[in-house]
Amino acid sequence: MRVTRRQAFGLGLGATALILAGPATLPAVAKKAETADDAVKAFTGGAEAKSGKISLTTPEIAENGNTVPVAFEVESPMTAEDHVQEVLVLADGNPRPGVATFHFSELSGEAAASTRIRLAKTQNVVVVAKMSNGSYYMDKRLVKVTIGGCGG
Repeated sequence: MRVTRRQAFGLGLGATALILAGPATLPAVAKKAETADDAVKAFTGGAEAKSGKISLTTPEIAENGNTVPVAFEVESPMTAEDHVQEVLVLADGNPRPGVATFHFSELSGEAAASTRIRLAKTQNVVVVAKMSNGSYYMDKRLVKVTIGGCGG
């Protein structure tokens, strides 16, 4: 298959737009929140987030807060009637607690992701999942940081 100059330009323009939109992927309410608790309340609309269904994996000790691996998996059949819609990742000790939001649908197959985040100091990493039936689940893990990643 040959790619025309016009198609290559369009792909490049689309990739640039995605890169520039990257920091804007957090919900607006989570961006404005000053604490992780405020962000959770804004994300859930004040509903209680139950424990369970989320398997969160973080290191117990992170030698460098600049690149801390975080992975999660939410237990769900991922059908049209029962699936994970969004997952919010927060770092409750960072100057801005909102880290990322992942969006899923029944076509995703599974609700799982892994990434690396920056942590300023020893703190909790919090994951909140929004289910299609309107329920919320939350899990958190304490990560001890020896060298801060946000100027600390």
